[in-house]
Amino acid sequence: MLQTPNAEFLRRAIQLATENAAAGAGGPFGAVIVRDGRIVGAGVNTVTASCDPTAHAEVNAIRAAARALGNFSLAGCQLYTSCEPCPMCLAAAYWARIETIYYGASAADAARAGFDDALFYEELAKDKSQRRLPATQLLGDEAWASFAAWLDSVGKIEY
Repeated sequence: MLQTPNAEFLRRAIQLATENAAAGAGGPFGAVIVRDGRIVGAGVNTVTASCDPTAHAEVNAIRAAARALGNFSLAGCQLYTSCEPCPMCLAAAYWARIETIYYGASAADAARAGFDDALFYEELAKDKSQRRLPATQLLGDEAWASFAAWLDSVGKIEY
């Protein structure tokens, strides 16, 4: 069931982003995950602090919420983030089964501050053969073995 947006949760995400930027601890991004009207996970951008290019605020908040809830599925949760998610964070929200996203600043605002995700959106829209980052499939038949093992596994947890 889609929840009514709550500006206070977005204000908390913006506060986290501002504090993170002011402290020089990472990029100016903050996010919170909300379920049933309470914050169950929060995160800030720690890319430079952790030397982890995937440590965006939204990913860190998703990880924190999943740990707190003891579940990889965040169905029924909302993501409040200080800025429109980049393609990686958007994909992470889909994988987490986030119900809805509320954001403050736009991707254009981020670009104005030097965080331009436009290249990623453009690259993803291209045919694989036209992308800047070459990707070539090798050993497809051999690699299928892991999927066959998954399909045959009686103990798998589907997601």
